[in-house]
Amino acid sequence: MTPRGRFLLATLAGLVLAGLVHIGVVLLIPRLSETDALSRARTGEGLDHAMPVYTLVTGDGPAPPEAWLPIPDPAVAVGICAYDLADGPMRVSARTGPLMLSLAVHGRRGAFYAVTDQAAVRGALDLVVLTRAQYDEALANADENDVSRDVRIVAPDLRGYVVVRVIAALPSQRPAANTAVQAVSCTVDLPAEDKAGG
Repeated sequence: MTPRGRFLLATLAGLVLAGLVHIGVVLLIPRLSETDALSRARTGEGLDHAMPVYTLVTGDGPAPPEAWLPIPDPAVAVGICAYDLADGPMRVSARTGPLMLSLAVHGRRGAFYAVTDQAAVRGALDLVVLTRAQYDEALANADENDVSRDVRIVAPDLRGYVVVRVIAALPSQRPAANTAVQAVSCTVDLPAEDKAGG
């Protein structure tokens, strides 16, 4: 092989290797990141209500510094509820009102379920996020005569978070939007025998 041929072969091999390394690094960034959305959401996992991520400015002051979402909508109050289904199913309960409310359930790979206040029954929206085994157990233990208004969602991952969004169409509705996000309840849904014993 001529020196020029060896040079071209070495250059081509180097470019292919560099391309593979770059593709591998880009694909591994979400797994290696310590400040991804799931990690940030887990800081509020012990709360029994939605952790505010972006609250709306209600006065003449500057925007609050807690926002870590990219360029948040100035008319949307946002909160999150982190869950770990190893602790049990998570119940997310929200009361609907005049403001538009939406809930989106996220896992490691992104959103897998979303619902708005239009799905509420008698002003209440109850989601229960569970694993397939927890879902099967809930079905086996359910009374056929008892009507459940819960929306049961089987999660693909044990850990995730629920994003709560409330839209304030007018500046005068901003305090109500912040309050609506804080009013969303996020609790571990214990079985009936655990509730009676505790």
